[in-house]
Order: sequence, then structure tokens, then C-alpha cells
Amino acid sequence: METVHNHRLIVTIVNKGWSEKIVEASRAAGAEGGTIIYGRGTGIHERQMLFGIPIEPEKELVLTVIPRHLTEKVLAAIVEAGDLNKPGSGIAFVLDVPQVAGIVHSLQKSGKDEN
Repeated sequence: METVHNHRLIVTIVNKGWSEKIVEASRAAGAEGGTIIYGRGTGIHERQMLFGIPIEPEKELVLTVIPRHLTEKVLAAIVEAGDLNKPGSGIAFVLDVPQVAGIVHSLQKSGKDEN
């Protein structure tokens, strides 16, 4: 099994309708794409009720696996595109990914094994 090391995962959680902007911005900053997952949840800025029943706003999660060296550039693009410095607009965080399988094209492009 071929695996690649030195990658990170940027997890971005935004309100419904914002994920495409996030993916476009991250691609422009060097990411190859992203995975969008739909969900529900609330933050401290989103406590809403309808007829006394709590409403959980719809969210979109964008998962973006990138080479470590692109982290700052892609994260900055995501923050700008999602207006994440504005309260209630979303959150993005970065996780280390110790090993990745399935991105062999990354090895072929660089012409070297990153193991």
C-alpha cells in the first residue's frame, strides 16, 4: 500500500450555502479540492426557537486534505472566503494527518516518494 506523509486536514464548518465558496477559495490557494458533508448544529450565536421548539441550523462541513506546506495559504483563503472573522459565520481548524492513502497522483506529480 502506498501512503503519503506530511499532510494536514482543514475542517471548515459554515452555514448552509457557503461551502462552494470555501472549496473555490481553497483550490485557488493550492488545494486540489474538498469534500462537503451536510449536517446540523448550533454555535453560541445561533440559538433559535420556532413555536417554542429549538431549531438546529443546517451546516456544511468542508474537509480539505493538503500538503503541510500549503496550510497557512489555504487556511487564510478559507477565512477570507467564509468571512470567518465575523461572529457566527463559521469555524475552521487544522489537524495533522500522519498518513494518507489514495492520493498516489500526488506522488506521481512530485516524482518522489514522501514516505
